[in-house]
Amino acid sequence: MTTDPSRLAPRLYQQAAAALAREVEQGLLPPGAILTQGQLVQRFGISRSPARQALEELARLGLLERQGAARFSVAANSVQPVPRPAPADPVRLTPRAGWEMLYPEIEMEIVSRSSLGSWRVNEAMLARHCGVSRTVARDVVGRLQNRGIIRKDDSGRWFAPALAARHIDELFELRWLLEPVAMEKALPHLPDGLLDQMLAELEAAMAPDAHRDSALLDHLEQRLHVEMLGHCGNDALIRAIRLPQSLLIAHHMLYQLTLELFGTEPFLTEHREVVLRLLSGDIAGARAALVAHLRISRRRAMLRIEAVQEMIQPDPLPYLERIDPA
Repeated sequence: MTTDPSRLAPRLYQQAAAALAREVEQGLLPPGAILTQGQLVQRFGISRSPARQALEELARLGLLERQGAARFSVAANSVQPVPRPAPADPVRLTPRAGWEMLYPEIEMEIVSRSSLGSWRVNEAMLARHCGVSRTVARDVVGRLQNRGIIRKDDSGRWFAPALAARHIDELFELRWLLEPVAMEKALPHLPDGLLDQMLAELEAAMAPDAHRDSALLDHLEQRLHVEMLGHCGNDALIRAIRLPQSLLIAHHMLYQLTLELFGTEPFLTEHREVVLRLLSGDIAGARAALVAHLRISRRRAMLRIEAVQEMIQPDPLPYLERIDPA
């Protein structure tokens, strides 16, 4: 499984390669001009890995010719319009919002593979593969840990646990123990109209002609299980809930691949029952409806995971090492 590059901001080496390609095409870098990794490091403020990748990409495109192990020259046959003045200030590249540029891709790559087994996550190889500093890679890893996607083993190494039956059971059990408590605590603090909005969204999604895609299902899941519970006013409880809610991230991938598995999406009626109970003031009934929804969702999650195992054949990634089968 590979991530659609159109959804991601360009990586550092791609940004550097694009800037240099424009200068070659505009005549700012004439034929024979020498480019080295060190020059790109200084000019763009990037590490040597993306500098090397940028030079190799331009050589592959025929704009540069290799002159040595880390030395290139502008090709004689590159397009050369009338030269323009060089910019006064050197361009420097930085990841857009640091780790946030990389995170969505890394999260999806790891979660999609978790349906197949457990994976060791190598932070140094992640930095090298993405062409970023160890600091940026560490921020990505920290976010993965905060969202419950990876954890440390007894040796202090990062790994992503498999979405196997026992792990799924443990996570769902935590959810049906903790989420009803957070829901009851959140109820007095909900913004005016939030429950009415949630009900309207659910009923619109349940309409016969409604377009129900993975983005809509993600939104509705987040509304009930994240946004609403986030008003409980207990930070420690929210942190405890966050670990088992890594399942919601897995569902983002599972919905994309198995949207038609059940014909209609049954959680809509279950969410609606919870919201209706809350609107009527039936707290005990809302808690029971939420627990029933989560118990049913556990089985549906396993069916989705089993279906996905037959669909995906992920490409190898240097920062992920398979530990064991699911």
